Amino acid sequence: MNAVELYQHWLTSPYVDEETKQELRSLHHNPKEVEDRFYKQVEFGTGGMRGILGAGTNRINRYTIGRATQGLADYLLSLGADVARKGVVIAHDSRHQSAELSLEAACILVANGIRVYLFDSLRPTPELSFAVRELGAQAGIVVTASHNPSEYNGYKVYAEDGSQIVASTADAIISAIAQVQDFSDVRRLSREAAEETGLLQWIGSEIDQAYVTRLAQMVLNPEHAGDLSIVYTPLHGAGNLLIQRVLRVTGFTQLHVVPQQEQPDPNFSTVRYPNPEEREAFALAIRLARETNADIIVGTDPDCDRVGAVVRNREGEYQVLTGNQTGALLLSYLLSEKAKRGLLPTNATMIKTIVTSSLGEAIATDYGVKTINTLTGFKYIAEQIRQFERTCDRQFAFGYEESYGYLADTFVREKDAVMATLLICEMAAFYKAQGQTLYDALQDLYQRYGYHLEALESRTLTGKDGVESIRSIMESWRNHPPLTIAGQQVKELRDYASRQALNLLTQERTPLTLPKENALFFLLQDGSWFCLRPSGTEPKIKFYFAVQADTEESAKEKLSNLRDEVMKRIDSIEVVT
Repeated sequence: MNAVELYQHWLTSPYVDEETKQELRSLHHNPKEVEDRFYKQVEFGTGGMRGILGAGTNRINRYTIGRATQGLADYLLSLGADVARKGVVIAHDSRHQSAELSLEAACILVANGIRVYLFDSLRPTPELSFAVRELGAQAGIVVTASHNPSEYNGYKVYAEDGSQIVASTADAIISAIAQVQDFSDVRRLSREAAEETGLLQWIGSEIDQAYVTRLAQMVLNPEHAGDLSIVYTPLHGAGNLLIQRVLRVTGFTQLHVVPQQEQPDPNFSTVRYPNPEEREAFALAIRLARETNADIIVGTDPDCDRVGAVVRNREGEYQVLTGNQTGALLLSYLLSEKAKRGLLPTNATMIKTIVTSSLGEAIATDYGVKTINTLTGFKYIAEQIRQFERTCDRQFAFGYEESYGYLADTFVREKDAVMATLLICEMAAFYKAQGQTLYDALQDLYQRYGYHLEALESRTLTGKDGVESIRSIMESWRNHPPLTIAGQQVKELRDYASRQALNLLTQERTPLTLPKENALFFLLQDGSWFCLRPSGTEPKIKFYFAVQADTEESAKEKLSNLRDEVMKRIDSIEVVT
């Protein structure tokens, strides 16, 4: 069926509720909106799906969530009889309809005979990862759209080891979802009926306690905790209660929570964008930090898998650290402290993504720690951890990505902002005891390893036309790569879609070993690089830049020139509007 036919089908189906039909009737005189809502099914990608809330096949609602969950149930049941007993853990964040959609998924799974462990209120995404392992479940679901704007929601699926599902599993689930042709194919029970089966089990404080206990065991230097003054903001999301709890349990008594952002709020009313990558998101926290003379600010995104840190620079101003900077600081601190205690194994390995700064690799090398690069996405870092466990030849030391995601232990298999917040605060307290701020510690890293500076640009291109615009940009750079840029020869183009690297100086092609992804990585003669990558979770395309130099001034100049030249060409490409 085309978009109009699907629209009419929803309007006439006895399985669609009246409130949804009312919303659809209001679109009768808006054919473009009807087209956008029904021209395709909301896509289930490698980790799940994400989209704007609303009625339609290309939106997040109880029907698209229901179809995906029925497909997931069919896939899980195909794995064997024991799967239904092991069950699925479900969590959700603070977004509009998150609680309702998580219950919807639970009732569908139970209707298919699958046990469900459902958190009784919002929880951080990394706790879902922990709970899957702790309960011995077959899979996990979290209803969230991470740091997207308030009109979004989504649905992520986790494997039995607590990691986001990999491509092969996603493909099998997508195939199962495709077999769900009609609303009548989705088996549902009411909440009451699901509870009566005994298969729907509500979980709460017992998992919280187990999670906090494991986190507290990670602290290496607890003696300085009480001396650090912290401002924390959950940005209206799921991190508030657990982060307060784990910080207080580990001795951080000087904790100030931003009152305007403490409670869950699906509208994220005090910020334009609930993303700790944005300085604007810390405006209220910085104000409170000035009032309390805080040493550090930490902020987590709505589902609490990403964390940003704000530290005082040498002028006393609060400066937002990039994800690359925070990751390098955490890596250096953990490797140094573990090396002192003889806790760093000879086969220790750090994992980062291809668009993450090379500063981390320089630090790791200094400690004799191997670095492995993966594609963007924490599922690939978790995949490497699984490989380590199978082969027993490497031990995980740390994993991170530039987009504010960090992991320092394997009892969680997802970026963990609860864990990272604890470690950032411990690290800040440790350096404070030595008369340093985290800004000072960062400058020491630059002095030791060179100035590694990075930048990120993006272009948001929504709707059907936006998809075509992003395709046009990628094809222009893929088919017509520059030979020079910012005064440097372009040495190599790594096309992760074709899984080939092209040496632009010799025209020699070599295979790439990483999985297929629509990303283009350009390596320059001096070691600088930039990368073009469409987002897998938002209607945007991202542009990453990285340079290295002996001085900060030289690095800033190189970064500015590289970014300006790339973006000038990006903006000159004719795109669909």
